[in-house]
Amino acid sequence: MLMVSMIWGGSWAVGRLLALSLPPATGAWMRYVACMVAFYIWFAYKSSRGDNVRWLPESRDSWWRVSIIALFAVMGYQLLFMYGMKFTAAGDASLIITMNPIFTVLLAAPFLGQKITGRMVYGLVISFVGVVIVTGWSPNTDLPLNERLKGDLMIMLAALCWATATNLTRIMLETEGEKGATSTEIVVWYSLVGTILLTPWWLLDVYGSGLQAPNLEDMLAIFYLSILSTVLAYIWFVVGVEKIGATSASSYVFLVPPFGVLGGWLLLDERLGFSLILGFLLIVGGVRVVQSESVRVGRSGR
Repeated sequence: MLMVSMIWGGSWAVGRLLALSLPPATGAWMRYVACMVAFYIWFAYKSSRGDNVRWLPESRDSWWRVSIIALFAVMGYQLLFMYGMKFTAAGDASLIITMNPIFTVLLAAPFLGQKITGRMVYGLVISFVGVVIVTGWSPNTDLPLNERLKGDLMIMLAALCWATATNLTRIMLETEGEKGATSTEIVVWYSLVGTILLTPWWLLDVYGSGLQAPNLEDMLAIFYLSILSTVLAYIWFVVGVEKIGATSASSYVFLVPPFGVLGGWLLLDERLGFSLILGFLLIVGGVRVVQSESVRVGRSGR
């Protein structure tokens, strides 16, 4: 789980390097093409071992559900991630994305009927203050404030997209439960559809800027973001959940932002500052408040 946190943390600096080198949609599309190759090689390996693997959804309803999830989890998230990383610092973005669990809990109200309490709102406010500190008082003043604001907003919207996809995936798992669909299968399915959805955006890049072939550094970045950050880290995370439990495994996610800040400092010469520490503490504190209250509400059934 520590390796997963390090890989996910490093993806912010690597993502910014790729976004500054290739058009954002092109980088996102190439990343997911590589992901799909790796995912289906993994499926072929599992199938060769005798595991029952469903390569594609088996019903029209499943295709629709997977397509909606892909709209948020792949197309929405990846475009906002890549465009956001073009404008803001990797360290700043890795802190802001930590608000994802809050959005997930709050969106559970309309999606799953979960009650929103005053304590959850309190946690949201604390985290939002942390985001304001990270954005407004970032030590990375070499980046224009208007660009950082634009990039940070895109990263927040990316977190909102991922939270939406998380709740939709949970609904699909419950709906597909009797048919035996696993979370891994759903991830691969919506990644496939998401790659298709990203293709027109890549073609728009080609139309506007011409066909741009990635250089060696771009290829290494795409390999890192696809094979390491998306496929391998996901598999390791699932194994970690099986070995130490979901609660213990999820706690390692809070190590991602520090590794993200460290990656920005090492790879991009980004600056470190007290505002990042304060912002991180406030964001994580707010997230913990919301998560603990969500657990309490869920147990009480109110």
